[in-house]
Amino acid sequence: MQETTTASLNGKLPAPPPRAPAGWPAVVAVMLGIFVIVTTEILPIGLLTSIGTDFTVSDGMAGLTMTMPGILAAVVALPVTVATARVDRRLMLCAFILLLALANFLAAAAPDYWLVLVSRVMVGVTIGGFWSIGAGLAERLVPPASVGRATAVVFSAVPLGSVLGVPLGTLIGDLAGWRTAFAVMGAMTIVVLVLLVLYVPPLPPVHVTRPAVLRGMLRRTDTRFALLLTFLVVLAHFGTYTYVTPFLERVTGVGGGPITVFLLVYGAAGILGNFLGGARVARYPRTVFGLAAGLIGAATLLLPSLGRGETGAVLLLVVWGMAYGAVPVASQTWFARAAPHAPEAAAVLFTASFQATISAGALAGGVVLDRTSPSTVMVLGGCVAVLMVMAVVTVRVRHEPGDGHEPSAADPVPSAGR
Repeated sequence: MQETTTASLNGKLPAPPPRAPAGWPAVVAVMLGIFVIVTTEILPIGLLTSIGTDFTVSDGMAGLTMTMPGILAAVVALPVTVATARVDRRLMLCAFILLLALANFLAAAAPDYWLVLVSRVMVGVTIGGFWSIGAGLAERLVPPASVGRATAVVFSAVPLGSVLGVPLGTLIGDLAGWRTAFAVMGAMTIVVLVLLVLYVPPLPPVHVTRPAVLRGMLRRTDTRFALLLTFLVVLAHFGTYTYVTPFLERVTGVGGGPITVFLLVYGAAGILGNFLGGARVARYPRTVFGLAAGLIGAATLLLPSLGRGETGAVLLLVVWGMAYGAVPVASQTWFARAAPHAPEAAAVLFTASFQATISAGALAGGVVLDRTSPSTVMVLGGCVAVLMVMAVVTVRVRHEPGDGHEPSAADPVPSAGR
């Protein structure tokens, strides 16, 4: 399957690498690596106010801690994948996780805000490198019959980290301070490093994704449509959710412990949404993706009015959490369907686009927040989500003739009721 997507290092198709004897422990170790990466990336969301107060910067300026990793991840995803093509993949995974641990410890000890931003640059490099390499390793760790399940396990780290990272960080930060939250993440990352060393076997490089493959993918209308949908829904989500803590403090009128509870409820709802969306996305990707964006839009548009009371805020956070829980798996599925014979290239493109939009959303939300109010941030984010729903409903994209690919996730699909 790799002929159309990757090139061997010596120009010939090598023999398949030997299967890892400890397949499933290795899969779990890679999954945990992605989990600590995703959790570290979004950890500042629940700690923005504390970080800003400690360094005397605004909430919008503190939002740079969310912007920096995504920018770097988007920039380095392809170069790192290509530049390290001749390096053992296990060594690279361990190197990136070690870099992540150092980044967390640096943030925990940083005496100045610029050092916190340096640590977030290190996080961005880790995201772009680890994800682009780790996302395609399942087929080298387990027998062929188990590759599908192993891939699902690896990707489950994205929604789990996304929905648990913020409440986890907020809880630790509320109990012991935001620096302790980063220190705890550093310790967890060291544990993951040990698991990678113990359970992931040597993985000598076999193939490398070439830039020409990505250029070919970008010429396809279905890939560009997947990029558009991902951009809109991730922009809507992270442009608003990055600043959900200031909203709950200023508009809902809660703080400290109650915010932690609210975000834990959001996280639990997100896990449920991940499983519900994941169970349907293979058959109804358009429906799942559009419904998720619609619910995000509804929740954020209603928060400024219904979210002024604790009950309304909690209910809308439940809806929001369930909706976003389905977004990463829906987006990844659309990219994979758009390039079924280029899984590694699809993973690189998914990583770069998702991370770049996280940064754009956090940056845009911060600019709006510093100039207006948390309620305005929510309304504007909701409008962007509505645009994504309109695109899903109105645009139909088919593969170009003669490509020989299976139907794309961007093709029309039957509704869930049929």
